[in-house]
Amino acid sequence: MVRTETIIAVENVPASSSFYQKLLGCSSAHGGDTFEILTADNNVILCLHKWGEHAHPTLLQPKNAGNGLILFFRVDNLQEVFENATQLDATFEKEIHYNENSLKNQFILRDPDNYYLMISE
Repeated sequence: MVRTETIIAVENVPASSSFYQKLLGCSSAHGGDTFEILTADNNVILCLHKWGEHAHPTLLQPKNAGNGLILFFRVDNLQEVFENATQLDATFEKEIHYNENSLKNQFILRDPDNYYLMISE
C-alpha cells in the first residue's frame, strides 16, 4: 500500500488543529504546540507542523505559505462542512458551486494560515 499523509507548516498548531477539527469533524491523534496529527475514521487526513521547528528545510519560511499547494478534501457531508466553515468565519474564495471538471459540488476557502482549501462531495 502507498498513501500520502500531508504535512503543512502553520503559525499556531493548536489554533490550526482546532480550526480543522471544527471544520471537518476530525480528531486530534497527537496534540502539542509543534506537531499535530488529525484523523478521521482512524485515517490520517492532515498533519500540522509549526513553522521553523525541527529544521525541515521546506518548513522554515512562512512568507510563501501555500504557494503551489491546494489542500483538497472529499467529504460525505458537504453542507455540514460548509456550515462549519461559516461558523468559523472562514474566508471563502467561492461558496458551494458545481465544478464541471470534477462533476461534483464544492466550495473553496482559506485556512488561518492562508492555505487554499477545496472541499468537495
